[in-house]
Amino acid sequence: MTISRRSLNKLLAATAIAPLIIQKSMAQEKRRLGLIFPVIDRGAPEEGLSLYGDQIEFIMDNVDLKTMTPEGYDSVIGDIPQKAINLANRGAEAIMVMGTSLTFYQGREFNEQIVEMVKDATGLPASTMSNSIIHGLQEVGARNVVCATAYNDEVNSRLVRFLEQHDFNVSNIQGLGIEAVDDIASVTDSQLINFCTDVAAQSTTADAILISCGGLITLNILEPVEGRTDLPAVSSTPHALYEGAKLLGMNAKVPGYGQLLGG
Repeated sequence: MTISRRSLNKLLAATAIAPLIIQKSMAQEKRRLGLIFPVIDRGAPEEGLSLYGDQIEFIMDNVDLKTMTPEGYDSVIGDIPQKAINLANRGAEAIMVMGTSLTFYQGREFNEQIVEMVKDATGLPASTMSNSIIHGLQEVGARNVVCATAYNDEVNSRLVRFLEQHDFNVSNIQGLGIEAVDDIASVTDSQLINFCTDVAAQSTTADAILISCGGLITLNILEPVEGRTDLPAVSSTPHALYEGAKLLGMNAKVPGYGQLLGG
């Protein structure tokens, strides 16, 4: 059978266009995850773009938390339902309430109420950053935990209570004593790796290390911390994003970022 030049040209044109159609279709199929951040002017999370940027579109809203203190949390917690509705109206398919201490500071029951509040307001799957650290610790089989946090002693004590309410034992907890949210950005990777190493070294019974505070950038230090401490590391923002991807029904595993994410 012979093919005319005209038919051949049509075939070649269709072959050239097909990959573009596929690429466009793939771009349109990005899932949409809503994130409620504690601070204003928060763009798409850098760690989220590294993990899932080709699969998830992040839609952000925020409350205006100034200090990581119970008084600071009390001043913004009532804004969460409306922020969730805003995200749903913008096309979010699931919603994560970011901010670990924002969601654990009143204990397990209150954290669960936040989740139900968001679900009731939007009808969407929802979770919190505090849920994500609990689920992460459970997934790595932890029971005795050391905690390296950004917090002051009061917030640390509330984290211990929250973890104990989920049947974890905290063998050591230390914080950087940060209260002003704007000060979190000054913590460097090397400072945080050394801090985590020192915290872990003070326990002989720990089977995991928790790095708690959503403002700390930790994705790229997970493997170094695990290498230094010989413990699986669970951390606020990377594992909240991991939880969010699972809410969307995705395979959330991404090798190269520690035991939990790498699977």
